[in-house]
Amino acid sequence: MLSNLLWFDTDRCFIDGRWVAPLSGEKLPLEDPSRGQEIGVIARGKADDIAAAVAAAERALKGPWGKLTATERGRLMMRLSDLIRSRVEELAQIEAIDVGKPLKQGRADALAMARYMEFYGGAADKVMGETIPYLDGYTVYTLREPHGVTGHIVPWNYPMQIAGRTVGGALAMGNACVLKPAEEACLTSLALAELAREAGFPAGALNVVPGLGEEAGAALTENPGVRHVSFTGSVSVGALVQAAAARHVAPVTLELGGKSPQIVFADADLERALPFLVNAGVQNAGQTCSAASRILIERYIYDEVVGRMAARYRALRVGPADADLDVGPLISARQKEIVSGFLKEGSDLTTAAEGVIVSDAPKGGHYFAPTLFADVRPEHPLAQSEIFGPVQVAIPFDSEEEAIAIANGTDYGLVAGVWTADGSRQMRLAKAIHSGQVFINNYGAGGGVELPFGGIGKSGHGREKGFEALYGFSVLKTVAAWHG
Repeated sequence: MLSNLLWFDTDRCFIDGRWVAPLSGEKLPLEDPSRGQEIGVIARGKADDIAAAVAAAERALKGPWGKLTATERGRLMMRLSDLIRSRVEELAQIEAIDVGKPLKQGRADALAMARYMEFYGGAADKVMGETIPYLDGYTVYTLREPHGVTGHIVPWNYPMQIAGRTVGGALAMGNACVLKPAEEACLTSLALAELAREAGFPAGALNVVPGLGEEAGAALTENPGVRHVSFTGSVSVGALVQAAAARHVAPVTLELGGKSPQIVFADADLERALPFLVNAGVQNAGQTCSAASRILIERYIYDEVVGRMAARYRALRVGPADADLDVGPLISARQKEIVSGFLKEGSDLTTAAEGVIVSDAPKGGHYFAPTLFADVRPEHPLAQSEIFGPVQVAIPFDSEEEAIAIANGTDYGLVAGVWTADGSRQMRLAKAIHSGQVFINNYGAGGGVELPFGGIGKSGHGREKGFEALYGFSVLKTVAAWHG
């Protein structure tokens, strides 16, 4: 039962260090995607609630939160990291019910959120300015200062990880945050607020307002008190977020879609590569911006790789999150409809293999069998569109130049993987591929909290994760002092 796991209010907003009812009094239903059943309600925050949260954040910047040293902020974040780690099992179970993730994935996400707070807590007092040699009689130096109030719109696919990497970086730099989680999956974002309160964060440093994107999310991006916006989601909504923030000239970090390739050459270590080739496409039921949805394979080993991937696909088991199988449900009936609609465009393709939905999976759950298509043309819609489901396409290539052209042949550029033993080729492809991250003989680098993450093209702009994110969550000030 969900109620047995909760130590915080699910039907309220967290504003100014307190749990408060939404001003409209309205609520939104919350569904368990493993069963398609309503499991509770959340607050339907609107513009007035967002305005209250922004005002609370502004007060925090002028009050106790803004007066803390970087070292003190870092210690609070370390304390928060410890509290998250102490609740890993509960957070994993909450995420499993809320999002449909197998428990092992929910557990990994909770640990990742704790690691983000640990990493940024340790980095908080290590962001340095510079002195600049200049004209005689001047001393010139730079400072890194917070934007002020930062807005964070987090999607439903990785609530804990994405809240950790965006809110963590912003808090480390001394910003005060207003977090708008996705209405489909916001429980662990609310849990984060309560844990921050327990850790001793001053009131207003972190505020969480659930609600609909077109109501609470739009109000957050349009609020002139928000001086930076971080958004993870679809390309179409990202464009709206950027346009709204532009009206009050607030910078935006956008982490949008992807159609990421893994490129497999004939000299690749297939024993190492195969788990990455499949898992990076079906993890979280394929609902991952950086999912490896295109597998490019040198023709000499094409049949072997497709055959071995197909065998792994046939072994995949899909079921409810609490069964802790390979793949859980899609987030909603709507998402299942979207993914199924894409597959109709693949009716002309060869299905190499499918996973299996277990026979005792609850009938109301939003289950979708992972599907691998073979012999797909690079220009085919399934090789161009972000499906956001457990669907991969295998594409043969004959030369390094052709592989690069196919890899760069979409509107996206988020992540890529290269599998080859040839060191020179590794470096050539790392440079030639248009992507924010390139992994060589791996994919994802174990999560890579320390590794800057973001895309080019329709995959977005700006960088999250790693030390680089701290620059995005701060403003550079130049001081030039004349002293004669």
